[in-house]
Amino acid sequence: MVNSKREIKTSNLEPRTSNLKIGIDLGSRKAKFAAMGGGTLVRLADYDTIAFYKRFGKVVGDELSLDLAGTGLFTAEELEDAPLVVTGYGRNTLNMRGARVISEIRAHVAGALFQTALKDFTMLDMGGQDTKVALIRNGRLSDFVMNDKCAASSGRYLENMAVILEVSLDELSSHWEEPVKLDATCGIFGESELIGQILRGYPIARLCAGVNQTLVKRVLPMLRRFPSDHLVLSGGVALNGALVRLLEKETGLPVIVPAHPQHNGAIGCALLGTGD
Repeated sequence: MVNSKREIKTSNLEPRTSNLKIGIDLGSRKAKFAAMGGGTLVRLADYDTIAFYKRFGKVVGDELSLDLAGTGLFTAEELEDAPLVVTGYGRNTLNMRGARVISEIRAHVAGALFQTALKDFTMLDMGGQDTKVALIRNGRLSDFVMNDKCAASSGRYLENMAVILEVSLDELSSHWEEPVKLDATCGIFGESELIGQILRGYPIARLCAGVNQTLVKRVLPMLRRFPSDHLVLSGGVALNGALVRLLEKETGLPVIVPAHPQHNGAIGCALLGTGD
């Protein structure tokens, strides 16, 4: 059986950890987990979402029930005592048994505040199927805008373009110079446009850069609504180094990527389980 779990431990834990707070971000592509103990991040893990649901999830009535003990991420004692807060793509259609459900934007803002220690910034969160931009002032959410109608400004777009170019996401994420011009605003039309540019003989490096540049162009109007001196990039797309370089070039701002951008929402959930 393929191991679909990728677990990252930030520190060693005793078999039983007191005062543990657990946060879960059920994303469209990854289910992410974070645990806080004594105000410190002590555990991170993630699964591919579909594989995770198949192995550990079921619907009981109108609630999602997860076999968290079966994952091996937490002991039975920890699960019995720990507050559980959940957010993410999955919470749009299902409640989760035994957990407090909060909005994605609240979770991601809390995670960004913790990871950056900033109080005033614009947050760009780019996930598998949606993009959020939030303005934070004095440590509080001031305003936000969200694009969840089209995957063309999300990580799914990058995945699709990488398939067409027959490159890995790591390869796609390494190119930002001399981008080929791509204008389509729709993911489906974007695929056709990219194929046309392939036929014109452009090198793979420039085509990859063009794909990354297209994603930046799509989020710039959202960013311009909330100008700030600091731009924080979270979500799985933050692992795309080329996107970071292009964002810095287009905005004129240094882009701050938290230590754990893909787990930012889960970290925020764990923090909010403390009552903060």
